[in-house]
Amino acid sequence: MTTGADTGTDAGTAGASFAAVHHVGVTVADLERSVAFWEALLGVTAGDRQLLDAPGVATMVGYPGARIDSCWFDLPGGLALELLCYLDRDEAPYEPGTAHPGNVHVPPGARHGRRPSPRRGLRGRTGEPGARRGAGRPPGGRAARLPARPRWRHHRAVPAPARARRPVSVERVPLAGLADQGGERVRVCGWVAGVHDDGRLVLLRDRTGVGRLVLEAPSPGMTEEAAVDATGTVVASDDGGVAVAVDAVEVVGAVLAPLPVDASSPLHQRLDWRFLDLRRRPNLLTFEVQTTAERAMRRLWAEDGFIELHSPKLRSHPNASGRELFTVGYFGADAYLAQSPQFYKQMAMAAGFERVFEIGPVFRANPHVTDRHDTEFVSVDVELSWIASCEEVMAFEERWLHQVVAEVAAEHGDDIRRTFGVEVVVPEVPFPRIPLEAARTIVEKAGPAQPPGDLDPAGERALGEHVAREHGHDLVFVTEYPAATRPFYHMRTEDGSGLTRSFDLLWKGLEVTTGAQREHRYDRLVGQARDRGVALEPIDYFLDCFRFGCPPHGGFGFGLTRMLMCLLGRRDVRDVTFLHRGRDRLRP
Repeated sequence: MTTGADTGTDAGTAGASFAAVHHVGVTVADLERSVAFWEALLGVTAGDRQLLDAPGVATMVGYPGARIDSCWFDLPGGLALELLCYLDRDEAPYEPGTAHPGNVHVPPGARHGRRPSPRRGLRGRTGEPGARRGAGRPPGGRAARLPARPRWRHHRAVPAPARARRPVSVERVPLAGLADQGGERVRVCGWVAGVHDDGRLVLLRDRTGVGRLVLEAPSPGMTEEAAVDATGTVVASDDGGVAVAVDAVEVVGAVLAPLPVDASSPLHQRLDWRFLDLRRRPNLLTFEVQTTAERAMRRLWAEDGFIELHSPKLRSHPNASGRELFTVGYFGADAYLAQSPQFYKQMAMAAGFERVFEIGPVFRANPHVTDRHDTEFVSVDVELSWIASCEEVMAFEERWLHQVVAEVAAEHGDDIRRTFGVEVVVPEVPFPRIPLEAARTIVEKAGPAQPPGDLDPAGERALGEHVAREHGHDLVFVTEYPAATRPFYHMRTEDGSGLTRSFDLLWKGLEVTTGAQREHRYDRLVGQARDRGVALEPIDYFLDCFRFGCPPHGGFGFGLTRMLMCLLGRRDVRDVTFLHRGRDRLRP
């Protein structure tokens, strides 16, 4: 039996690719074995079995007068494989695909499933697992097995015989790309955005844009937000654009009730039906921007040799204050949802990872219901070893954030301008730096007094306006916070002032980052914990990290949703969160 293979493109099926495999000198007894082998190998069932009368092709392969048994395998991606078996001239006539006294019996179901092994098959007439060897022998044949690969004496490449190919499915085209498909037959999918002209003109929306469908007659179920799959030809429209002249359409997802919300509905109602609200272009763009921003972050981290962490979110002990803490049952004991991966990032520094990052959820039982608070959000955390001061941490963050915003501006700047009316400004480096006490003085000159050792939200907004006016910048580092308002592990300055080597980053007057150099010297760290009244026993695992040689290090935590608020000009964190969690919202 000789075999060969060839490939080509079928002009009759819109450029579909195909391949042909030729078996020459095949006995009828081998036919079913060959077909079953290819079915099992490809994972699809053979179709269109027929005998071909193609004497010219048989002569070309060196087997004149042979009958040709042909079958087709339709493969994913518009591909097709044709199997051509050139029958031995001594074989008796037969009908393709029918039983023959000499055929090897193939168990039902054996042509589907795992790839056959040449050395081991499925035993038994029905292929049941565990059937004993030799059971279920077919008449005149040997024990039934999943067919092994046919043995071929020669290998020769020959062309496939010309014949009509079976139709291949049309590739889906995004609606934004229809203008490039003039005259082509395309498939489009999306949601109905509007119905006009008594149902004959349908506006269809997918994630890339909106297109027009022209129907010969109204289609049942074609209502707003119905999910539609349509096929047709791209034609020019009267206004100079394009439309799809539909020849086949199906409502694959019907709308079964009046829509409960629209763009004008109150936010709390839109959050109840968030999946519908997310179909609106502004919300889709929000998460496209988020994806681009995270991709840019990861690229820069990769270039700088960072290692990614996935720290645990269940902790054995509460934080020092016990405030804003979620407690959960844990096999008869209490556990606590992590408010930050801080201890684990510092553990990685002691482990010698040197540079780490994490993007993950954190939890805070925040009782406030405001436009910038939530109880679960995504934190972007970074930690760096072998630093000389927190200035190195700030320098890294501003370079990192500059690159992230630059990539967002390049990818989505025009869409953001059209959708939100906001210009994405790539921040210049370095960012302004203002010590906290100086910032408080600036704010209090024009507004109310600020709380000790910090700025309240109104003070942060006032400082952001001052920096924009005086420095022409949207971002500012506020530095040198007092130890009394910072965690015990923040390094203190050496001058005895009670200040820490820490900072916040404000973006358009909104706090997006808290960072610091950490205290890495064991004795000082323990002393600072005792000064703040922190119990040592529950955090002994953390303190142990500093007993065996820990390098100087520092880092920051960055709010992903707050970044989106600043980039897109959104005033409410709920608008830029996929599914918001707050004191009054735990579903959907």
